[in-house]
Amino acid sequence: MANYRRGRVNEEMAKELMKILPTVKDPRVGSAFFSITSVDCTPDLKYAKVYYSSMGGKDGELGVAQGLKSANGYIRRELARMLNMRQTPELTFIRDSSVEHGAHISKLLDSVIPKENKDEE
Repeated sequence: MANYRRGRVNEEMAKELMKILPTVKDPRVGSAFFSITSVDCTPDLKYAKVYYSSMGGKDGELGVAQGLKSANGYIRRELARMLNMRQTPELTFIRDSSVEHGAHISKLLDSVIPKENKDEE
């Protein structure tokens, strides 16, 4: 299968997942503030890794992960209903910590660069 088709499927799945997730009745998922950062399907479209980012610290993070795991069947069923695909991929939710990592790097750079040099730029 062409890579451009897989890319379109990844984008469409991410868009539809952002519509589905607010409808999940699990309070760990429905009340959490998170977003889908990307989706990565295998070339045969049987499996998909869904990367998500959430706010709320480590305690809330564990609840969101458990909520997504327990609501996986509902999410997959709704995704199958919205997308016209021969086979709906099995979803694996993976926490994406790139935003937090970027904030940490920015904080480290701010501590290394003196304030005087920063004002001159």
